[in-house]
Amino acid sequence: MRITMARGEMLEALTTAGRAVSNRSTLPILSGILISAKDDTATFQATDLEVSVRTKATADVGDPGDAVIPGKIVSDIVRSLPEAAVTLSADKDGGKVECGQAVFHLNTVSPEDFPKFPEIEADTEVSIPAEAFAALVKQVAKAVSRDETRPILTGVLTVVEGPVFRMVATDSYRLAVREVTLEQSPGSDLEVVVPGRAVEEVPKLAGPAQAIRMGISENQVVFNAGDTTFVTRRIEGSFPNYRQLIQQDRDIAVTVGRDELLEAVKRVSLLAQHNAALKVAVKAKEGTLSLSAATEGVGDAAEDLMVGVAGDDVELAFNHSFFADGVASVGTERLTMRLATPMKSGTLESEGDEEFLYLLMPVRL
Repeated sequence: MRITMARGEMLEALTTAGRAVSNRSTLPILSGILISAKDDTATFQATDLEVSVRTKATADVGDPGDAVIPGKIVSDIVRSLPEAAVTLSADKDGGKVECGQAVFHLNTVSPEDFPKFPEIEADTEVSIPAEAFAALVKQVAKAVSRDETRPILTGVLTVVEGPVFRMVATDSYRLAVREVTLEQSPGSDLEVVVPGRAVEEVPKLAGPAQAIRMGISENQVVFNAGDTTFVTRRIEGSFPNYRQLIQQDRDIAVTVGRDELLEAVKRVSLLAQHNAALKVAVKAKEGTLSLSAATEGVGDAAEDLMVGVAGDDVELAFNHSFFADGVASVGTERLTMRLATPMKSGTLESEGDEEFLYLLMPVRL
């Protein structure tokens, strides 16, 4: 196998496939990238047995064939090279990377042992602009749980209802919901839980002008963007009833500028150390939102903001990091905070056309 490509194009293909390279597997072959050269095309693919990525690129194929090269080191080598033509070749004795006067020799493994790429026959498929998909992921990803003991919460619930495309994530302490309206309804509704890690990787595969096509099969989800295919397993189980949580009554509404609130939260949170809570007090008559935090043996901080208030006074407390994440995830200039009692959840919601809601459980004062 022998291919020659522009350094930038080869690095892009290696980086894309490398998103599925396993760094922890006991199987050495899973740390490699399979390169298949034929006609004027080089296909790069990798897998960690949970996620598989395949991408194609135009190449000058001097010798067709297949080779498995060590993914990370080859990517590092190509990244270090100047912008010029790069030749990558392999035979029974090993692999070689050449660029100008630089030559690198590498060990390879047999391509015959590389896992086959899963070919998915999707039962349902939906298309969404890559830019919109990336925005949804960015706003809900922070709420994905990292606790592997509850696998269902490590995923993102992806729902299509008519023309509405929605993503939901929760770690049981907070919940994020973001939706967009598609220009064209896919014709059938769907609901699937996709691993959070996979969802975060998908937007990196597509340019902003492209569309991402998502297909669902019995136990897998496939994403296609241009010449790249990304396959991951679906997470089985019952996702929490998020609708019941967000529909609870909250009769206190506070409107405030997002950036103004976020900067104040960051300042006050400097004194919320060792998991100390961020206290939030609403004073309706004065039209103020008071933020405060204190850490024993360190000090305390407080800041008042002038806000719009509808409803009664209330004082409650939140995890300061979770609260800041929620404010930062709002994509509009102003937001509405809806509250009830000190022991009921509060929400942060976008103002305007953006359909985003971030629900946060309070902590005991």
